[in-house]
Amino acid sequence: VVAAVAILVAMLLIAFLRISGASMTPVISDGDIVLVLRTNDVERGDVIAFHYNNETLVKRVIALGGERVNIGSDGTVKINGAALDESAYLANAQKSRGEPTISLPYPVPDGHYFVMGDHRSTSNDSRNILIGAVPEGELLGKLLFRVWPLSKFGPIN
Repeated sequence: VVAAVAILVAMLLIAFLRISGASMTPVISDGDIVLVLRTNDVERGDVIAFHYNNETLVKRVIALGGERVNIGSDGTVKINGAALDESAYLANAQKSRGEPTISLPYPVPDGHYFVMGDHRSTSNDSRNILIGAVPEGELLGKLLFRVWPLSKFGPIN
């Protein structure tokens, strides 16, 4: 019974993902294995996994539904006109406007998330009209821990 409950909890509440790509470096690297908590309780700054075109992508939540996003030529992100403090996870050298194909400023629809990778110059994210804002229904969950490699085991910030 305990094993059955553990398997059920694991299937319904958590998932494990192997990261492929470099769009979230240096926070998460290619080949890392992470634990995802299946939840809709997402806040700005959280790293999430979501479904896109038969793939699972991992990006950071920059803005929530109802907010307006603008990105300056220097890569500074503004939410409703106020500069977003990204110093906890993004060095100034990593800032990049990229080449957005969306119209800026961008109004995030209700029930959606505007997401960006931490490696801004290479990330394919909400700045691209093909991905755009992520609907809540496509959310897999929030990344909590890195479990591999063991040398980097711990929470994901």
